[in-house]
Amino acid sequence: MSLMGRFEERLAPLAKRVGGNWFLNALRDSFAAIMPLLIIGSMFTLVANFPIAAWTDFLTTTTVGPYTLKALISIPASCSVSMMALFIAFTVGYSCAEHMGVKDRLSAGIVSLTSWLILMPLFTEYTPEGSTEVVEIASIPFGWVGARGVFVALLTGFLVVRLFAWVIERNWTIKMPEGVPPTVSRAFSALIPMAVAFTAVWLVRVLFTLTPWDDAFTFIYTFLQAPLQQLGGTVLAQTLVYLFAHVLWFFGIHGTNITDSVYRPILTALSVENQGALAAGLPLPNIINAQFQDLFATYGGAGSTLSLLIAALLVCRSERIKKLSKLSIAPAIFQINEPIIFGLPIVMNPILLIPFLLVPTVNILTTYAVMAAGLVPICNGVLLSWTTPPIISGFLVSGWQGAVWQAVLVAVGALIYLPFMRVLDRQYLDEEEIAAADRGSGIDAVNLDEIAL
Repeated sequence: MSLMGRFEERLAPLAKRVGGNWFLNALRDSFAAIMPLLIIGSMFTLVANFPIAAWTDFLTTTTVGPYTLKALISIPASCSVSMMALFIAFTVGYSCAEHMGVKDRLSAGIVSLTSWLILMPLFTEYTPEGSTEVVEIASIPFGWVGARGVFVALLTGFLVVRLFAWVIERNWTIKMPEGVPPTVSRAFSALIPMAVAFTAVWLVRVLFTLTPWDDAFTFIYTFLQAPLQQLGGTVLAQTLVYLFAHVLWFFGIHGTNITDSVYRPILTALSVENQGALAAGLPLPNIINAQFQDLFATYGGAGSTLSLLIAALLVCRSERIKKLSKLSIAPAIFQINEPIIFGLPIVMNPILLIPFLLVPTVNILTTYAVMAAGLVPICNGVLLSWTTPPIISGFLVSGWQGAVWQAVLVAVGALIYLPFMRVLDRQYLDEEEIAAADRGSGIDAVNLDEIAL
């Protein structure tokens, strides 16, 4: 048996255990439910940020009424990808209820969503023009309904629906007499379990007001930022930051958003130093800088998922992976990978955790090595749009050597992802065969009466 065959044989039992774990399946179903939103929203993001200066200038200078064309094109993305946690807060409750055996999945989803909102700081800070005083305006803060709020949504959904199910299991419900419409009966049955769940979440919210963080969202964000405070502009720091960011991505948190809030200013300063040295005709001083991270650490978004998609298109046979890969490849070329992160998913998928962490690490260490050896020029500090595709971006910041090196890294990443994708593909093929057999036997996948209002 070949080395790859033995590797797949050892990894297959893990895939089987993952496939049978109801919690991971519930999380997978939660993200799968919003996959159309992510794909469509990503397409609008790509159109609004297509890396051609003439196009972006046209969008920003053309107005329709008081709005620029770019702002109008960005609206669908703002209402889908940028509000991802809002939808996850509902779907995770709905999916967990299904796997916990709760019949009223709609109420479970509502409990999950509402509990998430109860924990949220319901204000937005605003500084009026001409004033230095910060004003708090009552609102749902836009910053928490996107990727930064996903982890809280997942945790809240699981715990609250577990409490909701626990109350139902003890028959602490209101029973309506025969003849009452099912939707009305179901609403009254959910009344006490909902009240218990909301009270528990509200008490947690009150307890957080006694802490320095004031709320659960700020606590998690601040806690995750703390390990980054001492990191600087070394290859070790870059590697650790990206490992940390990708661990957060694995748990459904937008890791680079969190790490960039601390680390981006350091990288930007290093890029500015390189720009100044370039203008003065001096040697470039910093290998690690913003362009190094953006253009050489990953390709196609977090985890270098462009390499994953290439591997998937080469070897995968399951319809789920093939169709998702074909839909995701175009956005990934422009560094947009939410569809594959949350649609495959990579989030909470232990089969893909190793390559998801390994590929960016290999990219960082090998790129640092070839730049330190002088085989590839150091990034010149020119700021490019984050949607600039690889090969083009490498040429613009590091010459033809940078473009060639990017192509090499994409190929190496695909080879690393290949065996893991084959194992995942085998798992999905088994699931598709079971689903096809169920359809052939006439088993209904969804009981519409269960979700009727």
